Amino acid sequence: MIDGLLSLAERVRVETTNSLDAAAQSAQGQYFTPERAAALIASFPALPRQSLLRVLDPGAGSGMLTAAIVERVCAESSAAAIEVTSVESDPSLLPALRETAQLCEQWGRDHGVSVTVRVTPGDLVLMQTGLGAELGFDYDLVIMNPPYKKLGSASWQRKALEASAWEATNLYSAFLAVGVDSLRPGGQLVAITPRSFANGPYFGQFRRRLLAEVAFDRLHTFESRSTVFADTGVLQENVVFSATRGGHRGSVVITSSRGHTDEVVARTVGYDELVSPADPQRFIRITADKASEEAVRVLEAMPASLAALDLKVSTGKVVDFRARQNLHDVPQPGHLPLVYPGNLRQGEVHWPRRIGKAQAFSLVEESDRKALLPSGYYVLVKRFSAKEERRRIVAAVWDPSRCDGKPVAFENHLNVFHKNGMGLDRELAWGLCLWLNSTVVDRYFRTFSGHTQVNATDLRSLNYPDEPALRRLGRSTGRLPEQDDLDQLVEEMTQVPVTA
Repeated sequence: MIDGLLSLAERVRVETTNSLDAAAQSAQGQYFTPERAAALIASFPALPRQSLLRVLDPGAGSGMLTAAIVERVCAESSAAAIEVTSVESDPSLLPALRETAQLCEQWGRDHGVSVTVRVTPGDLVLMQTGLGAELGFDYDLVIMNPPYKKLGSASWQRKALEASAWEATNLYSAFLAVGVDSLRPGGQLVAITPRSFANGPYFGQFRRRLLAEVAFDRLHTFESRSTVFADTGVLQENVVFSATRGGHRGSVVITSSRGHTDEVVARTVGYDELVSPADPQRFIRITADKASEEAVRVLEAMPASLAALDLKVSTGKVVDFRARQNLHDVPQPGHLPLVYPGNLRQGEVHWPRRIGKAQAFSLVEESDRKALLPSGYYVLVKRFSAKEERRRIVAAVWDPSRCDGKPVAFENHLNVFHKNGMGLDRELAWGLCLWLNSTVVDRYFRTFSGHTQVNATDLRSLNYPDEPALRRLGRSTGRLPEQDDLDQLVEEMTQVPVTA
């Protein structure tokens, strides 16, 4: 049996990956596309009918996406020629990329298609934002697996993109920005990236500009974070998407699978379901099944915002490495309670508790009082949770009776619901806690959150039941029931189909 082009390129990738220093790869944000992922990504674009297809593969690595799109064009397209510009900044990868380019060109000759692969050493952002704009701006297709690496506020990449009205906080978003600018009107962008750009404040400006420039055609999510780059140890949650520059915002195909070869579940949604016109944050919501769609419908029908409830949510004020002189492992007379995420268990705050973290806060200077909140009931939510956890939003109630009415300090890895810097009453606190721990809120949150953080911005973006409904819920119990019982309570007290 004759190997396909992508299988030949996969051998080059594996040999190259094995020869490289893993730590250096991680530092540069390099995660090379495995064969099955490359085939999936290359299946996304709608191949145009023109005789020449111009493709840009930025951050090409060993050339897997170049090989994948060449193989597909040779098998399915009526194009007589394909020209690929494969850009790579790492000199150590250029020999492998050139080897793959030669395989692609030979494959084209064997299949009657003129294939030209131009291997271009250099930094994509520099090449496209400089005065020369070396690569041009009229590509039919940009296909990419960009590097994943944070960009500091003073980085030259961020400064270069600001001139084009793009805000990029991560190298992958910088690549997406340049990729969009490199397309002709009607050209397609196809990428596999972290899902983190879909929500949160860090990508807010980038997301608004991206949504203004392109229309999404299809998105694919993986149920497990460990399937895409299984041989690299990457646990980033990824999404594959295709989008058209200046495209029509009609319907979007959303697909999901557990791995590369598992059965794909597909559904078509209206564009307003993907990006709600009423959402000022412009979150991208990926409703992969009917249950998620119903959760969106329920949450968007909720009548109250946090502002309408006269509530706020903020991150905890204690950053432990900056307050070492104030922290104590064991509470002593005169100390105040300090609460970490590890203190949260089954809807309650267990304090003090042996969790390997300080449990007490002391006032060393008068200014330390700024880290405290007055006695009262507070609803706490962990700021970090993984996709694989039973609930993404993990909420608990701080009961002031645990510390005899003393002020309390909350560590920075917690979100804190409060009433203008003061506590809530018990009834409202428990109602809010039960609502946040419900299945319907969890499903809704998963439609837009693609990273491990649960930001205060995300919690502010939610709709909530009105205050009477929350109070009814809070009066129903003073603990966190089992999930089925909790969902039934929420359904009865708020009149929403939580388990639909």
